[in-house]
Amino acid sequence: MAPSRTSQRALLMSAILGLASAVALPEKTAVPAKVEVRAPIVTPAAIRFDSRHSYLQKKDIINDIKSGVNGIAQSWGSRIGQDLPSFFTEGIPGWFEGLPTGTQVLSKLGINDGDLAAKPTEVLNVPPYANWTEQGWNVRFHGNVYKFPDISQSKVDDLANVFLIDTEVSKLPPDQQAQARNLTRSIFIVQQGDRNVSMSLEPSPSQGGDGEPGGGNSIAAPGGVQNFTLPYETTDQGDFDVFVPIQQNGLLPGTGSNTNVQRLNVYTNGTLSGNATAFLVPNEGITFISDIDDILRVTKIYDPKEGLLNSFARPFTPWLNMPDVYRNWSSTLPNNTHFHYLTTTPEQATRLYMDFIYKTYPGGSFDTRPLNFSDVSATLSIRMFLLKKVFETFPQRKFVLVADTSNSDVMKAYPQLAHDHPNQVQCILLRNTSATDPDMWFPYNTEGFKGLNSKMYMFFREPNDLHGLDISNGQCLNATIPQNVTFDRQTDGKFRLGSAGATLQGSATVSFIVALVATMVMIM
Repeated sequence: MAPSRTSQRALLMSAILGLASAVALPEKTAVPAKVEVRAPIVTPAAIRFDSRHSYLQKKDIINDIKSGVNGIAQSWGSRIGQDLPSFFTEGIPGWFEGLPTGTQVLSKLGINDGDLAAKPTEVLNVPPYANWTEQGWNVRFHGNVYKFPDISQSKVDDLANVFLIDTEVSKLPPDQQAQARNLTRSIFIVQQGDRNVSMSLEPSPSQGGDGEPGGGNSIAAPGGVQNFTLPYETTDQGDFDVFVPIQQNGLLPGTGSNTNVQRLNVYTNGTLSGNATAFLVPNEGITFISDIDDILRVTKIYDPKEGLLNSFARPFTPWLNMPDVYRNWSSTLPNNTHFHYLTTTPEQATRLYMDFIYKTYPGGSFDTRPLNFSDVSATLSIRMFLLKKVFETFPQRKFVLVADTSNSDVMKAYPQLAHDHPNQVQCILLRNTSATDPDMWFPYNTEGFKGLNSKMYMFFREPNDLHGLDISNGQCLNATIPQNVTFDRQTDGKFRLGSAGATLQGSATVSFIVALVATMVMIM
């Protein structure tokens, strides 16, 4: 007879606690910081994405964790890179992995289809980008259609508590309680498959907020008013992702070197929730593609307890004066500058991200992880999938890639893009997280940067290191900031790897144990 989930939790917890007691934690010593280095596509503008099909199969994450823990218990300190689950060694946070969808939500909450039928249909409309073709503007509409089930507050609190470590919703300040509950309700939604989605477009006069209104030098489109229905129904998980040619109706063409980005408001007909702004991006110019966690906001994905609180309950907080840097870029760079924000956080949890960006940074298009990329291995490939889609949609534009070293998929994808598209990548700007945050001990690998021009990338410590760079003319390196890139795994002395194996130092061991416990609670 298979053990119950309660028994599985007890066994796994016992193994982890046994591991904790068996590991002697050395005294914490100061480590000197150092910088170390489906759609009617009018033109072949983007990777074809047929949203009727799923591209990756979900892994059994529970078995992955169990095998990892068993391996550690048997051979701690022998070959950490092989014994730990991939989600851990890759530096990917596990708290938003394996979220329930559709009928899984109904089953978990004890709700039937009849209870849901009367609920209004809602839409997450992700702010799209559009490219210019010989036939006109081609807009990539993407998002999700869903319904909110009825969940009592006590049940919401129970569901929210599994995302928290050493605390619970009732112990949080009132504003954090409200955010945690709202995010929980956003996660436990029921996606609606086989639905037609119709849109309305009209000029967008301003986005407002504390960032650059409307998104830097973008302007309200002088036309474009129209209605249409997307050519495909939603997937069984409620997703839609399709390039659609829209009518010109007075829109400016996207050619020429000094053409502004144009804004259109996008409304999903039949719902008040599916509103977004579309950015019509000229063929030429600079596009900033930016990660969000730990580069635009304080997240600490490498510290599970803090990362969960910062992602789930606490108000999103900008990282130092990074908004000033972006505000300067948006106001001083040419009119055709475009901002695109990319997070691999699943769709259900991204409304807070979009709200934060539009209140704090220049407005721009957005990418999230669609639901058919559902597990950790998919996280490691979805970023490159989405990046390639942007690159191939705008083959004449230059790109500035911005992120931090705690994301291993970034550390692979960004230099690979520079190798594959040497005439498109203008700069790679990476915050060296471990140089300024002692809690960041995930190793990162700079091997991919070997062979690239050392002046096209920079590992920086703080936003002020970016001031004064002549981005439009290709100046990416502040010569006063030492780089010391080894083109290998760089550990800053916190995660030591040798030919005989590896050891975790001090607080790293504690963080590792906490990370496993947090992920175990989430998915079991």
